Amino acid sequence: MPLEGEYEPCTWDTAADQVARIEASGGTEGTTMRGAPCIVLWTRGARTGKIRKTPLIRVADGSTYAAVGSMGGAPKDPSWVGNLRADGRATVQDGPAVLDVVARELTGEEKSTWWARATEVWPAYDEYQGRTERSIPVFVLEPA
Repeated sequence: MPLEGEYEPCTWDTAADQVARIEASGGTEGTTMRGAPCIVLWTRGARTGKIRKTPLIRVADGSTYAAVGSMGGAPKDPSWVGNLRADGRATVQDGPAVLDVVARELTGEEKSTWWARATEVWPAYDEYQGRTERSIPVFVLEPA
């Protein structure tokens, strides 16, 4: 069952508009972002408890997804990273499919493997890592 609760749209209009387009179409429109496939990650706000929905580049291997916390190489992690660290239960919308997932942050070889998959889909992740001193977090999202 997808995360439930009060939904609060992202304050970044571009992300909020992408999510709204995907939801309004039942997942048949708005499923690409800058030419790459995208998913919507639902998390529960660590401070507010409200549902947050974020469009992310689709990185998948079968029914398992990765979420890359790049934020374009900004010096801080996107808010959803803190949400997943506080509560690893999440929901992924991939087109019309809505799936419950459990997230865990990756390290070591597993992170390297998923990073390689991510850069195949979105090569700019390497550029983003070069822009920041932080290690960009990668989470694997596995079916619950």
